[in-house]
Amino acid sequence: MNIVLIATAFVFGFAAKQIGLPPLIGFLAAGFVLNLFGVETTQALHQLSETGIILLLFSIGLKVKIKKLMAPQIWGTASLHMITMVVLLGALIHGVSLAGLSFFSKLSLPSCFIIAFALSFSSTVFAVKILEEKGEMSSKHGSLAIGILVIQDMFAVIFITISSGKIPSPLALGLVGLFFLRKPLMGLLDKSGHGELLVLLSCILPIAGAGLFESVGLKPDLGALVLGMLLAGYAKTDELAKAMFGFKDMFLVGFFLTIGMADLPTLEMAGTALLLVALVPIKAILFFWLLTRFSLRARTSLRTAMNLTNYSEFGLIIGALGVTQGWFGSEWLVILAVALSISMMIASPAINLTNQLYCRWNLFLRRFETQTRLPGDDLVDIGTATVAVYGMGRIGTGAYDTLKQRYGRQVIGIDFDEDRVAYHIKQGRKVIHADASDDDFWQRGMTAPQQINLGLLAMSHGANLSVAKRISAFPRVGTLAAIAQYKDEIAPLEEAGIDIVLDIYAEAGAGFSDHVCQLIAPKETH
Repeated sequence: MNIVLIATAFVFGFAAKQIGLPPLIGFLAAGFVLNLFGVETTQALHQLSETGIILLLFSIGLKVKIKKLMAPQIWGTASLHMITMVVLLGALIHGVSLAGLSFFSKLSLPSCFIIAFALSFSSTVFAVKILEEKGEMSSKHGSLAIGILVIQDMFAVIFITISSGKIPSPLALGLVGLFFLRKPLMGLLDKSGHGELLVLLSCILPIAGAGLFESVGLKPDLGALVLGMLLAGYAKTDELAKAMFGFKDMFLVGFFLTIGMADLPTLEMAGTALLLVALVPIKAILFFWLLTRFSLRARTSLRTAMNLTNYSEFGLIIGALGVTQGWFGSEWLVILAVALSISMMIASPAINLTNQLYCRWNLFLRRFETQTRLPGDDLVDIGTATVAVYGMGRIGTGAYDTLKQRYGRQVIGIDFDEDRVAYHIKQGRKVIHADASDDDFWQRGMTAPQQINLGLLAMSHGANLSVAKRISAFPRVGTLAAIAQYKDEIAPLEEAGIDIVLDIYAEAGAGFSDHVCQLIAPKETH
């Protein structure tokens, strides 16, 4: 990627961020502008893009557990949604083709359903980026979205493998032996320390997994995903994911640029793409309805559906396969690329409006809920607690333990990560599984902020800010404090109504020195 591509991506990504959009929207726009000026994609850019996707799927695998994928609300929703979308969109596209409209007129009946299949996928790259930026990867709706996307990706890999006519090598059966590598890999992680060796390992593992699968005739992306899933749940996988966070994002810039630079559409192609984009709301409605059928609350269903309401990069891969196989003309690859880009640009601001949409239409949306609730998705009760720690990561845990020494059983921890909650309960802490950014959580009388005398927000900045804005809608008598990792995060939190905002690193230094002074004080008195 030369300096022109990097600079253009930065300028447009920076501009998008200043108006409240994710930088990836700017990267897409940069690709279109570069395309407009005749800049063509290079082999190096494609390699960066492919590496970015491999790293992304590996990072997803680190957070996915096979047991969770087997949950009916994940595989059931993914399967039923895909089948319904293929039938419904296929019929609609065929109807348009019979009407002789534009590029649709050249499509055969099977081609209509292949395009519908390509449009049934949601973007893994987009959803993960949005969830990471909001700090919601481990939330209920985040876990559901990721699980559904993984199932979709598996369907895509199976279809591509069968349709391309490439039969995997008999050696592929030997991949079962990867499960015996779990413990050796864990040992390797432990002995790699916390510095540059871990960073190198976070790059080597996904690429090695991709290369291994490719060598036996399977899709390399699947290899990165499977190797990540192999390590999921181990204590050091979070650190491994953080080690690759920065350069994974850098590689993904190449992915978004290549989409925008795919080809320059004609007005007729752009019009056809817009027609496909008009079908995107059908995906959201169907996701919402299916998720509520699986006993999820309306708000959880809505937030999950919104993260999946777009078209996918896998649609482009299937489109490219369709062109290669002669199922439809090459113009459809451009149309799908434009539809994908526009759907992402619309989806990003739409996701930011999810809470407002729910607040406005919650009475209507709740009519779709079933009588039963799934574990972890029911409304919660904090009992008589008067001190709450929102976010039970390392900082939240330290705060909880200190507060418990002073306030005893009046302290409660709240976290949206099921595994983390289970760990704390096992350790004897009073922690409940709930999403503090959930409007329903705050609107229920027993969880109203009036009973909280002291609240500590120990989550990511985005989550802290979101919770602060929700709490500010209620009258409260207590003190609310929050942590900030960077100086520029302090002012927004104070403006949102936080009484005390503390810099993580400054407080860590102060706490460290105070603790040392307390330890040496007895020695100084002798």
